[in-house]
Amino acid sequence: MKLRYAMVCSSNQNRSMEAHSLLKKEGFDVSSYGTGAHVKLPGPSLREPNVYDFGTPYKHMFDDLRRKDSDLYNRNGILPMLKRNSAVKHAPQRWQDNAADGCFDIVFTFEERVFDMVIEDLHNRDHVLLKPVLVINLEVKDNHEEAAIGARLALSLCQELDKTEVWEDSIDEIVINFERQNRRKLLYSISFY
Repeated sequence: MKLRYAMVCSSNQNRSMEAHSLLKKEGFDVSSYGTGAHVKLPGPSLREPNVYDFGTPYKHMFDDLRRKDSDLYNRNGILPMLKRNSAVKHAPQRWQDNAADGCFDIVFTFEERVFDMVIEDLHNRDHVLLKPVLVINLEVKDNHEEAAIGARLALSLCQELDKTEVWEDSIDEIVINFERQNRRKLLYSISFY
């Protein structure tokens, strides 16, 4: 069964884009989103993040940060991340503003706060299609190494889900097996479009 996937993280575009990149390479129908008000990338200090509007091209962010301090943003992995992101899609998109992108079968989040935001957003929409959507939270620390691990774990789950005829019939078993094999707890909920 070919499912449509969405990868959603907060506002820095690391975890969702790492998973989007890997799933896209593996041939999955996947999109990615952030949930914050803006895209926030680390700056020279915690109090000085680099803030961009959703829709700002990744290439623009890359050029801006390279101009500001190429050494710093190469060292902390932000420039390589933006280069990867621009190879996947043109610009970051905000989950709440992209309802017109269509219905997803499965939505992955990478932190519980984002999971709650996606569930709330789905519950507040008009449920005209009554099509189920599975929302899964796979908790992943927000750093480059953990994002790569989280992407591989998300890929593994997607491969299992794609093997099913009807994910609704086997989701409990898939989650139990995943948690046992990977020693990671998942949160999941079903909502509707």
